[in-house]
Amino acid sequence: MALDPRRYFPVMCLTQDGIGIAHAEQAARLCAAGARWIQLRMKGATRAAWLAEAAAAAAACRRHGAVLVVNDSVEIALESGADGAHLGGLDADWREARQRLGPGRILGGTVGSRGDALRAAESGCLDYAGMGPLRFTPTKRNLAPVLGLDGVRRLIADLRGIPAWVIGGVAPGDLPALRDAGAAGAAVSSRLYAGGRIEENLRAFLDAWNLPAEPVPSPSSCS
Repeated sequence: MALDPRRYFPVMCLTQDGIGIAHAEQAARLCAAGARWIQLRMKGATRAAWLAEAAAAAAACRRHGAVLVVNDSVEIALESGADGAHLGGLDADWREARQRLGPGRILGGTVGSRGDALRAAESGCLDYAGMGPLRFTPTKRNLAPVLGLDGVRRLIADLRGIPAWVIGGVAPGDLPALRDAGAAGAAVSSRLYAGGRIEENLRAFLDAWNLPAEPVPSPSSCS
């Protein structure tokens, strides 16, 4: 596998549509603020725009010694010079994606259920899993059932050693509990850009990783 998770910061930073900042600029600002792992997540863009943003983001990451993975597309990852790709369960076959990426690039996959986790473990080709959602988030359409901290623990065990970055409504205060549950880190999107304070928001997540753990509330059954 291409990924040694010990090399990377525990916060995977996802770029976001619709905030008035180009994706490549988001990546550059995050890297300058200390991020070392960026996931380019663009939805609905033309292929040309997607490739251009990915190539610019990959260049920004290289300048800072950071890693870039492209969400949803092995082709864009390869053509842009990114370090790898992240694929959901419906995006592509993980084994086929590994063959196309080769052994030197990173391949991540989305895991939201025990079936996903077992399939990831059995595939033998993922470097990491993006696991979630921890709780409800409006960022993602067709949201899978929320896991809560107990669900995260169970799926981490089912992954059989594949490192997991937890996504979905994650706040800085959640990171110590996720760490203690066995997660390798968290993947964060909308909270990074709140109030336009990208640098301050990223620092809050990075600083929180080493704090003592507090319980993460379980999902409420109330409507």
